[in-house]
Amino acid sequence: MSITHVRARRWAFCAALLAATALAPQAEASQSLRCDGALVTRGESPVTLLRKCGEPVYRQAVCVPMLQLGWIVTPFRLDGPGAVLAAQCVPMEEWTYDRGPGMFLGIVRIYNGSVESVRDGDRQR
Repeated sequence: MSITHVRARRWAFCAALLAATALAPQAEASQSLRCDGALVTRGESPVTLLRKCGEPVYRQAVCVPMLQLGWIVTPFRLDGPGAVLAAQCVPMEEWTYDRGPGMFLGIVRIYNGSVESVRDGDRQR
């Protein structure tokens, strides 16, 4: 393999990695959900969430697209494996909590057995 070919592969890999970083979902501001004086934050279990806040008013399964860096390896590629970026559906669950009149809904996203994020929804009237 020539030096030029190695550099081209290295450049392609760096470009793919940079694109994956740039296009990845941005980290949301760390929020918490307050229920009767108890705080629910990222990393807590759904059992803890239920104990602190009770049953949500609404639950739904959601598909969150996330970019994944993969490799294509075939016996027909003479230059080795190729890097590929693909959007993959990551199944998660969202629980919605009603905080009361005039307050924003609390939306808790659960992924892989723990609270992944907490954000505000629409304001209740």
